[in-house]
Amino acid sequence: MQIFDSLSKKIKEHNAKIGIVGLGYVGLPLAQAFAEKGFYVYGYDSDHNKIAKLKKGVKYVTDVDPAEITSLIRKNKFFPTIDAAVISHCDAVIICVPTPLRKVTAPDISYVVAASKAVGKYVKRGQLIILESTSYPGTTREVLLPELKKNGLKEERDFFLCFSPERVNPGDKKFPVTKIPKVVGGLTTVSTELAALLYGTIIKNIFRVSSPEAAETCKLLENTFRLVNIALVNEFAMVCHKMKIDIWEVIAAAKTKPFGFMPFYPGPGAGGHCLPCDPVYLSWKAKKFGFKTKMIDTAVYINHFMPDYVVERVKELLGGLSGKKILVVGTTYKKDVRDLRESPSIEIIEKLKKFKARVAYLDPIIPYLKIGGLNMKSVRLSAKNVKQYDCVVIATAHSGIDYSLIAENARLIFDTRNIFAQKQTNIKTI
Repeated sequence: MQIFDSLSKKIKEHNAKIGIVGLGYVGLPLAQAFAEKGFYVYGYDSDHNKIAKLKKGVKYVTDVDPAEITSLIRKNKFFPTIDAAVISHCDAVIICVPTPLRKVTAPDISYVVAASKAVGKYVKRGQLIILESTSYPGTTREVLLPELKKNGLKEERDFFLCFSPERVNPGDKKFPVTKIPKVVGGLTTVSTELAALLYGTIIKNIFRVSSPEAAETCKLLENTFRLVNIALVNEFAMVCHKMKIDIWEVIAAAKTKPFGFMPFYPGPGAGGHCLPCDPVYLSWKAKKFGFKTKMIDTAVYINHFMPDYVVERVKELLGGLSGKKILVVGTTYKKDVRDLRESPSIEIIEKLKKFKARVAYLDPIIPYLKIGGLNMKSVRLSAKNVKQYDCVVIATAHSGIDYSLIAENARLIFDTRNIFAQKQTNIKTI
């Protein structure tokens, strides 16, 4: 098969030109990894601001050093642009655009549709197209494939198509993109092998599955597993509170079992893109087949309820919220990661404000908070500042915060992250 052989040769010799569509927390590290292996990488994003930041060396993705990106640009290995026409110059195109949820908990694949149209407009004979954006089973075949065929090209003859789920864990230094095993599922074994060959140049372990649908569902299972277990431990935490049992002590005891148990920890809710959104994609698709995903739906409900639970606990501890001064520590969804997507901390602040509490926040990596109806500035951490609040809520436990100073000066602490190893009378946990 001439096209297969030609593309394989280019990949093996690192002469293939690679296009990354979407330069966010998934696409940018991937672009960097390929460029560092000697490939010429085009980075396409419709966001002018992102491209400007990349060229100026301004950081906007946690796991990428902007100095390394500017170095790759200077070495002519990476070319970020807002011009989708560069797709026509590529041998392989990897789509890494976001897939959020609509307010009615239905998938929003508008970014995938837009990317599919852009790639479909410039697709050419001999290309490998890969979708990494998390979505419901069937997205690759039902949404992307028809756009690629509009100009008369035939799949598996003129171009090759595959799905490979992104597995990026923002802020995880132990497992960067090159250290995480890659799952690939093509329309046929030919596409699968080409994708495995391409990813194999930057990642050691490649796992092949039989179809794009299997690869799409793999990603949903991974995140549903986490969502359900987090919901379970959150429910346990609420039950333990009622029974006056320390949930953190219970988890510490349970995880001594060397088999059949994996520790998950309670918190103010599940944030980020993956956990709150991905399982709902499967739930939505299952309804199309007349199946109701009861466990997923219950887990989503429990985790969505947690910000309300935190507010109710604080209200209970203070005997009301109106006029009370409350400091929320940590606004991002995850420790040490500058990402506010679906952050339960934001919900907690908004809900406290609805109860007429006087809310401030402290976050060393988010100096200004302008999201939704919020427009706030982080307060400075000092003994004097801490003493003025009726309650300090630890919502996200960033490193680099002097928690001992908080413990020594706060009137009351509601700790959703168990950051304080030694409990004091002024410290209450979730």
